[in-house]
Amino acid sequence: MIMKNMVLAVAIAASVAACASNPPLNFSVPNVGVSAKKVDAELKSLTVSLARPDEKKGDMPAAAQHEVPQMWQNALTEALNKMAIFRDDAPRKLSLSVKILAIDIPSFGASMTTKTIARYELIDRADGSIIYTQDISAEGEVPFNYAFVGAIRARESISRSAQNNIAQFLQALETVDVAKPMFPTEQGATQ
Repeated sequence: MIMKNMVLAVAIAASVAACASNPPLNFSVPNVGVSAKKVDAELKSLTVSLARPDEKKGDMPAAAQHEVPQMWQNALTEALNKMAIFRDDAPRKLSLSVKILAIDIPSFGASMTTKTIARYELIDRADGSIIYTQDISAEGEVPFNYAFVGAIRARESISRSAQNNIAQFLQALETVDVAKPMFPTEQGATQ
């Protein structure tokens, strides 16, 4: 009788797990509104890349190497478009470079918490001055009751962590003053 109950429990657990599909990664930041403050510059380019091994600040899963940079870039572009924070007609032109330094995914657990670290740099295209640079760290937590299957919780925690990371950058972006670069070049400092 005990053996039948065990087999039945395993069969039910397997059927529930089989019904759950792995959700797609979604880095789009929810509830992004138009910014009241504008950055007096035009954003000309946006690139997102993964850190080299000597730059990493944590784990970087091999599976992330193909889809994560493009998804991060798409989500960030979408959020910046919604914010309308840059002035398209401004004489100053900027590049935004994002380097993903870590995606620390838990290997197991009841709740899953993923930590992402990304370096954001706004660079003046005319003189190379670094207008803004910061390493932003964020977490995305998914509770046990979100899904029975741990892989689904882990994947959702990656999405939430990336969304939180981008959201923190968007908040910081509203404080950027292009007239006061964090690291001016000699040429930029003399202007």
